[in-house]
Amino acid sequence: MQPVISVQGLSKTYASGFQALKNINLDIHRGEIFALLGPNGAGKTTLIGIICGIVNASAGTVLADGHDIVADARRARSKIGLVPQELATDAFESVWDTVAFSRGLFGKPADPAHIEWVLRELSLWDKKDSRIRTLSGGMKRRVMIAKALSHEPGILFLDEPTAGVDVELRRGMWETVGRLRAKGVTIILTTHYIEEAQEMADRIGIIRKGELVLVEEKHALIEKLGKRQLAIALKTPLAAVPPALAPYALELSDDGHQLVYTYDNQGAGGGIVDLLRRLDASGIEIKDLNTSESSLEEIFVSLVNPQ
Repeated sequence: MQPVISVQGLSKTYASGFQALKNINLDIHRGEIFALLGPNGAGKTTLIGIICGIVNASAGTVLADGHDIVADARRARSKIGLVPQELATDAFESVWDTVAFSRGLFGKPADPAHIEWVLRELSLWDKKDSRIRTLSGGMKRRVMIAKALSHEPGILFLDEPTAGVDVELRRGMWETVGRLRAKGVTIILTTHYIEEAQEMADRIGIIRKGELVLVEEKHALIEKLGKRQLAIALKTPLAAVPPALAPYALELSDDGHQLVYTYDNQGAGGGIVDLLRRLDASGIEIKDLNTSESSLEEIFVSLVNPQ
């Protein structure tokens, strides 16, 4: 199946000489939720800007639903909705007029039923006649999403969409994203809330210093790069880890009541059964066992801040 977004050999160097993107290759599948993660200044917004036709690339090509963003810019751009980080709306326009005007910019005929659906979907219907300047920051953010959806794009870019939005509104937005995805809209998002990416995304891309470090299916990423830990609560505290257990690199808690064994997710248990046998042979009695595994946030930190 042809990807809905195809990025090949994309680079961007600014006039100052700063290279914001370095040979990015990325295919985004139709109907997926793709999360692009990276620290500030990593190149996320530049990459989105190029795909959306706002920033000119120095090298490389981008296809949006099969249309080249340079050679066939108008048709390519019509396939995309963008919610930028910055709140940019006419403060004195009403919510309805702002969203309806955005639809007209893409040459779409008036469709009050669609505008109503968008506003209801984003819990803005009761504010349809309100001027933008009277809205809270969270509601203004939702108006930006409504504008991006006004022309019925099949691809939606959300650049930090929940920045400055309270927890309740954030959850509402993600429910909306889920419904859009169910309707076949492809969602590409950047977010600082990594738990949202872990909950919502199908695949994760991590960008660092202008380079795409990896692209991986979310669960495969956690399985491949995550670590698991086995916490062993002891009936009797230890003063030190016995030499016979040295191969397991166990960590002993300060009070001596707990041993922690860290093993790779790919290790299929990492020799836990053998470890438990060694503990028993050493006369160490176990009170309780608990396992845990790395979160996406821990993996992200390890990739963007390598030791």
